[in-house]
Amino acid sequence: MLERTGAPLGLDELELAPPGPGEVLIRLHAAGVCHSDLNAIDGTAETPCPAVLGHEGAGVVEIAGDGVGLTAGTRVVLNWLPACGRCEECLRDLPHLCRVRWQAMGEGGLLDGTSRLSRDGEPVHHYCFLSTFAERAVVPAQCCIPIADDVPFDVAALVGCAITTGTGSVWRTAGVRPGDRVAVLGCGGVGLSAVLGAAAVGANPIVAVDVADDKLEAALGLGATDALIWTDGPEETAERVRVASGGGVDYAIEATGRPDAARAAFLATRPRGAAVLIGIPAADAELSLPALSIPRMERRVLGSVYGSARPERDFPALLALYRRGRLPLDRLVGQRLPLDAIGDAFARLRDGGPGRVVLDLAGAAA
Repeated sequence: MLERTGAPLGLDELELAPPGPGEVLIRLHAAGVCHSDLNAIDGTAETPCPAVLGHEGAGVVEIAGDGVGLTAGTRVVLNWLPACGRCEECLRDLPHLCRVRWQAMGEGGLLDGTSRLSRDGEPVHHYCFLSTFAERAVVPAQCCIPIADDVPFDVAALVGCAITTGTGSVWRTAGVRPGDRVAVLGCGGVGLSAVLGAAAVGANPIVAVDVADDKLEAALGLGATDALIWTDGPEETAERVRVASGGGVDYAIEATGRPDAARAAFLATRPRGAAVLIGIPAADAELSLPALSIPRMERRVLGSVYGSARPERDFPALLALYRRGRLPLDRLVGQRLPLDAIGDAFARLRDGGPGRVVLDLAGAAA
């Protein structure tokens, strides 16, 4: 539970209403601990409280509400952005930008605007329609994407956000092709997923940048060809990326949300290159860029949310590549902790260790 912005997370017993029409009750088995959850805790992203956080999850359907095609026992990974299919963005074939769902998500309810969570008769807010830091959750059936029996729940949970955001920024937003030069600035879970996606598509070179040696070592193990420590400002870092890449990259993936890293990403590109910004900055952050190089060199800035993904298409595709041994997604799992170690999980996230922390919820309830 997040009682209020800035408070530590704590455990509590809540009431969970049964699923309504178009909803399912999920017994959660794994939940990823993501920096977006930390943004909710520290106020970087305004979040209605009290709330149950968590937006990366996988588990098993226990009860299906009316009008739901899923059956009890179905193993699923959860998608935190179910598109409405009717708004202008959806009709433009941009369901990841669905304005209806983005607005509803910020209100802390399910698709009808109400909550299934309560405590002593008072409603508790959902987070991203999911609230996966729990033993069970009621979610819209549209959020559930079935997975095969041989897919580990911890891997599936990370596909629900970090892996899709990182690989999608490379494959979907940027459209990286074999032989393209790529840099990844910030090698947390999302950045490492971008490295993995760039390696899978045949990008070369792949230059990883971070402040931590252990994260750079992890990036090299996942396919990066070069690793650079961020020790100076954006101009100096960009110059080092240009040298390492032989004159600048085609795509620089920025996965920290820091304006100085975004500036370095832009400056690291060669003519017609693009900085792909996937990190979430503070609401009042601003980015300064040398304007002349945009028309003169056709440098670009591309925003990317959720890797420009269609979860119903991209989750199964990612997991199929994993099952065939083409995409070692399991190597992105850094540490598994029980639900009552949620404080330790966020301490590790703040410390910046390599790999994603996953909450193992399998033994939390019968």
